[in-house]
Amino acid sequence: MIAQNRKKLNLILGITIAAALIAQSFSVQQQQQKKLQNIKVFPATATYEQVDHAMDQFKVDLGVKCNYCHAPEKDNPRKMDMPSDANPKKDIARDMIRMTDEMNKKYIATIKHTESDSTKIQLVTCNTCHRGVPKPFGKAVVPPPPPAPAQKPAGVPGR
Repeated sequence: MIAQNRKKLNLILGITIAAALIAQSFSVQQQQQKKLQNIKVFPATATYEQVDHAMDQFKVDLGVKCNYCHAPEKDNPRKMDMPSDANPKKDIARDMIRMTDEMNKKYIATIKHTESDSTKIQLVTCNTCHRGVPKPFGKAVVPPPPPAPAQKPAGVPGR
């Protein structure tokens, strides 16, 4: 009876060790995937989470998915090769990031505000021009003209 229990315990121990090793191998792969590569416009100190958050914002601002700027992997076209520069739109996106950074640092940051002014400075973002579409609007969005003033009916005296 002790021998049977010992066999069961050894089996359970073996399964537990195997499960732990498998779980650990998955976590190591995930950590390796989160290492940033080919980063050209973000600071060298940027974390994976910061870049991922920025990418999520770009997707919203342009109304696109990752494959708009990122090329697919050669071996598996269903996966994105994030470090690859094969998609020319990625270089355009980098230029746009540099442009908005320059506008914000060179122009927006120099706007003087008084101490009593509680207005938050609005920075230029992708959404400033794109507004949820991949190509920015060709002309400014202009509000419609105000309605014409109502005409007084004839014969009604004015005040």
